[in-house]
Amino acid sequence: MNKTRRKAIEALASQIEELKEQLTTIQEEETEYYDNMPESFQGGEKGELSQAAIDSLESAAGSLEEVIEYLTSAVE
Repeated sequence: MNKTRRKAIEALASQIEELKEQLTTIQEEETEYYDNMPESFQGGEKGELSQAAIDSLESAAGSLEEVIEYLTSAVE
């Protein structure tokens, strides 16, 4: 792989890392929101929706981490 493509891939990996960090921050905020809900709300619709969002955000962050690993492997 030439230097230009390597740098382009490294730049993409960096951008994706920034997105993953932003996503993780949002997930942490949603977790804090859920944790501060009264227990009666946690078991209700609001709590279920919040927990589903937390799970989805965690999965998305994990997937972005996987993409970063693939890109890193490509330039090694």
